[in-house]
Amino acid sequence: MKNAMPFDVLLPTTVVGSYPVVRGHGIRSLFDPLSFAVKTAVEEQITAGIDIISDGQVRGDMVHLFTNSLPGIKGQEVIGKVLPAETTITAADTKFALGKSAKVKGIVTGPTTLAHALHLSSKIYRNKEELALDLSVAIAKEVQGLAETGVCMVQVDEPIFSTGAADLSTGREALQRIASGVSIPVCLHVCGGLGNVIDDVLSMPVDIIDLEFAKNPGNLDLLSEKDLKGKMLGYGCIDSSSPEVESTATIISRIQKGLEVFAPEQLLIDPDCGLRMQTRDAAFAKLTNMVSATTIVRNEIAIK
Repeated sequence: MKNAMPFDVLLPTTVVGSYPVVRGHGIRSLFDPLSFAVKTAVEEQITAGIDIISDGQVRGDMVHLFTNSLPGIKGQEVIGKVLPAETTITAADTKFALGKSAKVKGIVTGPTTLAHALHLSSKIYRNKEELALDLSVAIAKEVQGLAETGVCMVQVDEPIFSTGAADLSTGREALQRIASGVSIPVCLHVCGGLGNVIDDVLSMPVDIIDLEFAKNPGNLDLLSEKDLKGKMLGYGCIDSSSPEVESTATIISRIQKGLEVFAPEQLLIDPDCGLRMQTRDAAFAKLTNMVSATTIVRNEIAIK
């Protein structure tokens, strides 16, 4: 566990990462078609009142955003030894976000998820586990570069962990390589229900575990009997898969259920997952209502 968490407010609000892609027009968009999308994502998170924002993750899907820049990979194929990228892949957009907000999280796709999304076309790797460990070296360098930009935390996305398809002992070793290289808190985000892997996930060498609780309320039942062992919990209280904008009252109810199990000092409040697949209006409304609900709950705690 890192000695100091970068949160100076109770129940800090954040995002899991992605935001709808809003394309711009004009001369600047000819040189960088997605610059307006980054600007929009950052500004709308700030307007919604999010405490810890992201760069919006609008440059592409979570796999190719990273693998397209790694030597040893061509498209979906692993054609040689995977090496770190020459420069930090997501630094430019992260720096833009840091120019707008003091609290920004860096976000990377985890090495185990990346490994399972690729096809082994080179005999240099016997299996996905060996590939994941080399990918962890590459992602560790990306995380170190993000830490140098000034982000307050880094999130590693490993949706593969809940599927049963990955070797979680290798996943743990890969995460250790990443987390040990930086002094800022490292968060692990895992999607889905965790019935079969909850103990493995809780044992991962990170400072924060971020999970779904809106779409998968059973995760709260699982955790009610577990010891977080000093870890904080990213508490997903917005269903990212649904276009329905939850009311403030609904979100308050979800947060309060979490507070029946955990102390407010243990929780970060965020959506279940990224909002990229929702409309711009729905994504913004979901975040706005989440912030409003969190503010009300904070005030209730203060009165007590």
